Amino acid sequence: MKTILRSRGLSCPSCVAKIEKAIKAIDGVINAKVFFNTGRIEVEHDPALVKSDNLVQVIRSVGYESTVSPY
Repeated sequence: MKTILRSRGLSCPSCVAKIEKAIKAIDGVINAKVFFNTGRIEVEHDPALVKSDNLVQVIRSVGYESTVSPY
């Protein structure tokens, strides 16, 4: 499954690495890609192991807010 999230407040490219590292550390996440310019976060994951709420919580834990995007 692929979940798309949006984040505002990505102030520097190092934010990208920090968020990607945190998401990829979750069991059940296959891949994560953060797009600095748009604030788009694409996460491929096993929906049985990872819920979208888990992704939002992990992003918040490293200091950023995000929401699940409908597109």
